[in-house]
Amino acid sequence: MLASTLLLAVAMPVLWAQPYPIPPTCYTKVLSMGKEITQTAAEIKTDYDTYGCTAHLPDLYIDIHNACVMSTMNSYLSLLDDLKERRCAYTRKVQNLSHKIRQLHKIITSQRCHGDLVFTRDNCEALHYRWRWRG
Repeated sequence: MLASTLLLAVAMPVLWAQPYPIPPTCYTKVLSMGKEITQTAAEIKTDYDTYGCTAHLPDLYIDIHNACVMSTMNSYLSLLDDLKERRCAYTRKVQNLSHKIRQLHKIITSQRCHGDLVFTRDNCEALHYRWRWRG
């Protein structure tokens, strides 16, 4: 009995320190993707390869608590699609940004996230200006 108790006492910390993290919830996944998209959108505007044809794009800040986020993502995607006339639309960075935005849009609109996301703001202007964004 004592041996099994000691074995259990030694094994429990090992089991708790599992190498596999707890899978993210829909909310945490969307939150991290929004921050990643915001950072990538800023990077392509200053990157040497893409600066020339993306400098005119508006700043993009994904705030998943803002009700305007879906229309803002759709508008930004159409701007990225319009870049196809220019060479930088085919760079890996621009393609990855477009893919990430589409993926986030699908996750937000899927039934898996139904109830996880709550829009607490309805300020479309806040998604375009960094000083107002509180991600």
